[in-house]
Amino acid sequence: MDGQSRSHTRQFLALLVFLFACAVVSAVGASITMTAMNGWYENLRQPAWSPPDRVFGPVWTLLYAAMAVSAWLVWRTGDWTSIRSLIALWGLQLGLNLLWTVLFFGLQLPGLAFAGILVLWAAIAGTIIVFWPVSRIAAVMLVPYLGWVSFAAALNYAIWTLN
Repeated sequence: MDGQSRSHTRQFLALLVFLFACAVVSAVGASITMTAMNGWYENLRQPAWSPPDRVFGPVWTLLYAAMAVSAWLVWRTGDWTSIRSLIALWGLQLGLNLLWTVLFFGLQLPGLAFAGILVLWAAIAGTIIVFWPVSRIAAVMLVPYLGWVSFAAALNYAIWTLN
């Protein structure tokens, strides 16, 4: 195998690692969410502008895919020493994403979840900021995620205050 083939293999494997990380968080989050959907969540008062439940799965699928590709694009730009902190921040926001699901759906604590989603929002914004000088495409790929989390924060707050 020549150097270029190894490089392509390494790049593909790195993309798979980022996709796998997002898939794990997605699967764990979906499991927690589905457990709460039949019972607790369906009995909550919702704001009139709350989207139908069927919207969330496709939106999150696209966002997780964009998150993975975004991290991969940054990973591709340099050696591990120069990008380690950027990827660590990306990993932090991914963990905070799952934490919000645990707080909101798992523990059924919308007030604490609202605080958590504000921290998540800041971590996503920070990730966009640090990705920008390295890969503008990677940073822009996270903007829809920030927008969706902004909407989710408003929805979280509304549910918290209505209930």
